[in-house]
Amino acid sequence: MLAITGIGTLVTNDASLERGKLGLVKDAALVVGDDNKIAWTGESINLPREFANNAIHVGGRAIIPGFVDSHTHLVFGGDRATEFEARMSGKTYTSGGIRTTMAATRASTNDVLVANARRLASEALHTGTTTLETKSGYGLSVLDETRSLQVATSITSETTFLGAHVVPPELTIDEYVNLVCGEMLTQCAPNAKWIDVFCDHGAFDVDHARAILSAGAHAGLGLRIHANQLQHGGGVQLGVEMGVASCDHCTHLSDADVSALADTKGKTVATLLPTAELCTRAKFPDARRLLDAGVTVALASDCNPGSSYTTSMPLAISLAVLNMNMTCDEALWSATAGGAAALRRTDIGALRVGAQADFALLNSPSHIHLAYRPGVKLVDAVIRQGKCVAGSLA
Repeated sequence: MLAITGIGTLVTNDASLERGKLGLVKDAALVVGDDNKIAWTGESINLPREFANNAIHVGGRAIIPGFVDSHTHLVFGGDRATEFEARMSGKTYTSGGIRTTMAATRASTNDVLVANARRLASEALHTGTTTLETKSGYGLSVLDETRSLQVATSITSETTFLGAHVVPPELTIDEYVNLVCGEMLTQCAPNAKWIDVFCDHGAFDVDHARAILSAGAHAGLGLRIHANQLQHGGGVQLGVEMGVASCDHCTHLSDADVSALADTKGKTVATLLPTAELCTRAKFPDARRLLDAGVTVALASDCNPGSSYTTSMPLAISLAVLNMNMTCDEALWSATAGGAAALRRTDIGALRVGAQADFALLNSPSHIHLAYRPGVKLVDAVIRQGKCVAGSLA
C-alpha cells in the first residue's frame, strides 16, 4: 500500500469526477492498494484516517498519469547522425534513410539490439513514460524481423510487426509483400500484438497495405497504420475502412479524412508525432482541426534513429501546444489517455479507482509546466505498477 498526500494538482483523466477533461483535483491525495492499482483519490483533507499516518507528503508538486507512448521504433542498430547533419546543413546525400538502419540492424547482434532498446526504454521511463509500444521494421528479412520482435518483447508487451516499413533492395515490392504476408508474418506473429504498414509515398500503396493488414488480421493481430505522413493519400481512409486502432502521423489530411476519423467515434485514434515534424523541418499538423471535429487524438514520440531520435513525451506535449494549436490540457490527455486509446487499453492512462498505478511526480505545481517549460527536466519520480522505478518520492 502506498499513500501520497500534499499533491498540488492531481490529474486523474477521470471524466466521472466532472472536473473537466483531466479530472483535476487540487490539494489532493491518492492511495495505491496492495494490488498495485489506484484504490482512492480525492482531496487531502478527505484522505481516510487509516492511510493518513503513513502517507508521503509531496509538498504541493503535481502528479499526472504515466505517459503512454503508442508509437516508437526502438529496435535498431547504429544511428544516422551523419545523415541528420547533412539534412540540417541543406546538403544532398545519395544514400541514407531506413535502408541505412536496415544494414546496421542486420549486422548487429541480439545483445547489441537488446542493450540499445533497453537504453531507450529506460530513457523514456525517466521522463515519465510508463507504457510504450515499439515496432520491428529495420530488419526487413524473415530472420531479422523475427529477432527484432523477440528483442521488443524484452521491453514491452505492446509489440508491433512492421515488416512493411519499406521494401528491401534485394526484392521487388510484389515479392516482398508476398513474403511479409507469408513466411515473415508466420514467424513474427508469436511475438507481436499488432501489425503496422507504412502506407505512403515511397513505401506501400493502398492495395498492398490492405493485403498486409488483412493478412495480419487473419493471423489474429491488431491493426495500426502509418498514414499520410509525407503527402495526402489513401492511408487514413484505408485505416478507417479496416478499423485500425490508430492512424499515425496524419500530417496531410483532407476534409474527408477528418470526417472519416470523426465518424469512428474514437474507435480509430489519430496519433500525431510532432517531434518527427520538428526533426525533419516539416509542417506541423493542425490538431485543432481534428479535435474540433471530434476526433480522438494521441501524442507519441515516434522515437527512431532517422527522423525523431527522442524518447521525450514532455517534448511532444510542448510542441503540440506551441505548434499544433492544442491546449495544455488537451496535449496532456492525448499523451496519456489518448495513447491508451490508441493501444485500446482501459487500465492505463488514467488515475481512476481500479486503474494500474502508473504515474509521474513532477517538480512543479501543475501539469501546465510540461508545455510552459520546454526542454526542462520536470519529472522527479516515476511509479509503475505501484512501485517507484525512477527518481524518488521524497
